[in-house]
Order: sequence, then C-alpha cells, then structure tokens
Amino acid sequence: MEIDKIIKEPTVTFLDVREKEELINEGEVKGAILIPMREVPERLDEIKLFSKPLVVFCRSGNRSENVVNFLKDQGLTEVYNGGGFNEVNVLLNDH
Repeated sequence: MEIDKIIKEPTVTFLDVREKEELINEGEVKGAILIPMREVPERLDEIKLFSKPLVVFCRSGNRSENVVNFLKDQGLTEVYNGGGFNEVNVLLNDH
C-alpha cells in the first residue's frame, strides 16, 4: 500500500522520532506521538500497543528508516517510514 493511502487510515498512529527541540523549532505533525529515536528501544512495549498502521517520521527520513527496521526486527508489522515531517504534513493536507 502506498504511504499516501496509509497515512489516511482511520487507525493510523504517527510516531515522531525527532528530538523535542526539533519539534519545537521545526514544527509538528498534528496528533503525532513524540518518542526520540534514542528512547525507542526502552519504550518498545509502549510502541507495541499503538494502533496500526504505524507511520514513523523524523526530519528527513533517515532516523525513521532506522526505527522502522528496528521495530520490524522486534516483530512489529504494519510499520512504515513516512520520511520527513514536512512530507507527512503535505500528504495529510492533500485532499
């Protein structure tokens, strides 16, 4: 399934893996859950409870790709790299 369709699923969860300062300085995706990349391993049990599909994003897509691969290695399914937060916002606001 294409990311532009995935992010419009009614049960989608957005996971922002940027640092809090980046969120404050650069902007947010409305409704996204902020868990900086370095905290993902210790918060894995919490992440496993998020509704699916799970779309992970950061500033450019590099950290989110690493997190997606890590989560898949931990057995999670329906996990997708949304890329950078600007791309996610554009897709969300594209009617």
